[in-house]
Amino acid sequence: MDIWIATSNSNKLKEFKDLITGKNILIKSQNELDYYTSPEETGETFFDNAKIKATSFYKTLNLENGLVLAEDSGLVVEGLGGLPGIHSARYAGPNARDTENNAKLLKMLKFKSPNNRKAHFYCSICFIDAGGEVKEYTGQLDGQIAKKLTGTTGFGYDPLFIPDGETQSLAELGPAFKNKHSHRSKAFKKFIADLPL
Repeated sequence: MDIWIATSNSNKLKEFKDLITGKNILIKSQNELDYYTSPEETGETFFDNAKIKATSFYKTLNLENGLVLAEDSGLVVEGLGGLPGIHSARYAGPNARDTENNAKLLKMLKFKSPNNRKAHFYCSICFIDAGGEVKEYTGQLDGQIAKKLTGTTGFGYDPLFIPDGETQSLAELGPAFKNKHSHRSKAFKKFIADLPL
């Protein structure tokens, strides 16, 4: 079974591939198509953006047996009123690097909510099957925002996020922990469990 994933993010793609090891599934991505350009993410929710990406990619592929998946995910910080939320990847600007986003997050928390560091990662997956039916799968990982960056694995806000019940950041806990507990893995596992394998 081929599943096309509407992402150009190599880190996310690797996480998906790690999660389907041993399954009779071949993951393909938009990077394999020279002619595809990702649509602008104009939605107001994670699912809105995931659906925009999945629908655009589905129409472009035009496969009779096409299975298309797209996800949108991000960090929701309670003390910042839910920010960065759907703007997580571009919190510090349209082409911001992870280091810039993390620096802005620490600065804003220090200014607005130094004592409330509750946060969660959220993932919404939009899946479109061969018949065009749309389904959503979600996952969430609760935790706290650390006061400084630690760890060298992962990406995005992983060096600042300490999952509930842990003392280390996601960037310290590593890929094995993320593949088992992350917001993305929880959503993806629900999706896999729903497939007629």
